[in-house]
Amino acid sequence: MATLGQTGSALIYSNALPKTLPRPKASACTIVAKMTPRDDKSTIVRRRSANYQPSLWDHHHIISVENGYANNKNVRERDLLKEKVRKMFDDEKKTYLYQLEFIDDLHKLGVSYHFEAEIKNFLISSYQKDRINIRECDLHATALEFRLFRQRGFNVSEDVFDVFMENCGKYIYDSDDINGFISLYEASYLSTKSDTKLQILIRPFATQQLRDFVDTHSNEDFGSCNVGEMVVQALDMPYHWRMRRLATRWYIDVYGKRHNKNPVLVELAKIDFNIVQAIHQEELKYVSSWWKETGLGKQLHFARDRIVENYFWTIGQIQEPQYGYVRRIMTKINSLLTTIDDIYDIYGTLEELQLFTVAFENWDINCLDELPEYMRLCFCVVYNEVNSIGCDVLREKNINVIPFLKKSWTDVCKAYLIEAKWYKRGHKPNLEEYMQNAWISISAPTIFLHFYCVFSDQLSVQVLETLSKHQQNLVRSSASVFRLANDLVTSPDELARGDVHKSIQCYMNETGASEEKARSHVRQMINDLWDEMNYEKMAHNSSLLNHDFMETVINLARMSLCMYQYGDGHGSPEKAKIVDRVMSILFNPISLD
Repeated sequence: MATLGQTGSALIYSNALPKTLPRPKASACTIVAKMTPRDDKSTIVRRRSANYQPSLWDHHHIISVENGYANNKNVRERDLLKEKVRKMFDDEKKTYLYQLEFIDDLHKLGVSYHFEAEIKNFLISSYQKDRINIRECDLHATALEFRLFRQRGFNVSEDVFDVFMENCGKYIYDSDDINGFISLYEASYLSTKSDTKLQILIRPFATQQLRDFVDTHSNEDFGSCNVGEMVVQALDMPYHWRMRRLATRWYIDVYGKRHNKNPVLVELAKIDFNIVQAIHQEELKYVSSWWKETGLGKQLHFARDRIVENYFWTIGQIQEPQYGYVRRIMTKINSLLTTIDDIYDIYGTLEELQLFTVAFENWDINCLDELPEYMRLCFCVVYNEVNSIGCDVLREKNINVIPFLKKSWTDVCKAYLIEAKWYKRGHKPNLEEYMQNAWISISAPTIFLHFYCVFSDQLSVQVLETLSKHQQNLVRSSASVFRLANDLVTSPDELARGDVHKSIQCYMNETGASEEKARSHVRQMINDLWDEMNYEKMAHNSSLLNHDFMETVINLARMSLCMYQYGDGHGSPEKAKIVDRVMSILFNPISLD
């Protein structure tokens, strides 16, 4: 089979990657750490260990991966299918519900990015029309329309569901309308903090209907019942919270089993998935080679060696093929943050960590001699990569972002240091004190600032300042979901090895609640944060952030729920179903037979 490098990814997406990704190399302003031993060998420093397992992914295997689907024939076939689908937008004979379902399928099948203009025009036109007739007779159509509009940030009132209610919140419904209940359930997760009906009445009602459906149908029924799979999937996690690429992989299989499927859409979705996967594979080869070149995975034995998982995070944040440069840069940032987090959490002494923090604050290579060898190597890699990013941004966008990038590293290191001091001194923060620091120490603000710099076509100093000063509510909410999702699965292991109390323990200490109630409280906090993010997205016209960047911010919250749904998918991927998910997204193509 031909590799992507042989076929040329430029044939796949004109703005994606060059035919062969260049070998990772140092920037013009590179510095090299002086790897001279300076530690006092007469003093034995007792250091903790998290006993992280080595990487499950072999570098040589990664770079040998070939993809037979990324060829000229499939690219031409995909482009022909795209034009066939584009013509479907002009079919005036189709009902309004059919058009809504068509757009929903494009999103779920992962091909909506090819038709952004057509989808936007349709939804804007529909939003501006009087659609009262659909609301009076069809729960499925009303709920689907509501979800599609709110996904786009349109302000739609929850009152659209009043027509299906009687007094005291009792719903008028057809007990066989399972599609209506699925749509109602999914719509309820687009609630904001002011949507009391969606939260108190609609979601519990819809959830119970879906559970009743599962209870009255056997697993054997689901084998031939497409809707049964949809119900089980929805109850596992609502679509609005799901990592988009993973949801697409699942939906392609399920949609293909429908008796009323659109065969053109099925074929397009499969071919496009494989072509995009081939691009992702080439990017993974690049970042794996970069990681090997840094030497961090080999020399910092205590830290998590997770280059594949760190790349997987970036797909969760932005999956479209044209953003390969963004994914490559952000994988580097994620990997460096993971390493530095482990230095603060596990390996460094308090004295070393204070010196390390000062080095970031000063952003000065002259501080290197004061650092132990392992810190010098790590600081040099961060310094080189961040300066390289800054040089690229200055050249392409004519703005100096290095002061903002530098501050973001200083801020996250200071947050790491606070937690290290809490642990060393036995301090047990209350939940509010913990969260004030923890949403920064989870590294999301640092990720978002770098992401904004490399993703946005035009940079705003005002946006850079608000991100740098941690003044964006959407960023804070997404970061807090990230933190809490992490805490729900990692806190027992971290406490066992010796670590600062996490949100669950903070709430237990503060209130005297049981662990079960504390976990329930944290899960409710995640729900409330989603309401906040939904609100911020609907209010995007008054926000400094544009719609596309806001979506990537929300996507990090989705990705955190994916990574921590069944355990610590970042620290112990072999125990949290992440290996299967990585394989399905990055290595296993969809059969086109």
